[in-house]
Amino acid sequence: MDEGTEEKMPARNAYSLAVAGERSFAPVVLRIGLSLVILWFGVQELLYTSSWVKMIPDWAASLSGLRAETLVQFNGAFEIVFGLCLLLGFFTRVVSFFLALHMFLITFVVGYNAIGIRDFGLSMAAISSFLYGVDSWSLDKFLEKRNIIS
Repeated sequence: MDEGTEEKMPARNAYSLAVAGERSFAPVVLRIGLSLVILWFGVQELLYTSSWVKMIPDWAASLSGLRAETLVQFNGAFEIVFGLCLLLGFFTRVVSFFLALHMFLITFVVGYNAIGIRDFGLSMAAISSFLYGVDSWSLDKFLEKRNIIS
């Protein structure tokens, strides 16, 4: 660089450095927050199955040939397994994709009401996690660094 022809460097202050560092935590916070919500629902469905049975439409029970209680328990087990995987960041993209499909199905079944809108928001959060993929605090990243998975 010649004297007198200084290049302008963008101003870097403590705030801009802090914000840049904090942004890397956004996908981690999204993944962990979503997983905790999914886990809460899964645990509630297994502990208080009878309270959730009224949410199962008659056509779902008759189509599957299973009792509504069994469907709630399967749903709770699915949400616990996938919620734990998401919490750990294990197969993050695959898990997020299936959770998004799961939540969209629930949104469709429940319909346009407060519960359906909530579940639509959870669906969109799962889509965001799917689109971002592996974050810095995920088990996927840890295993990837050690060439255990690619």
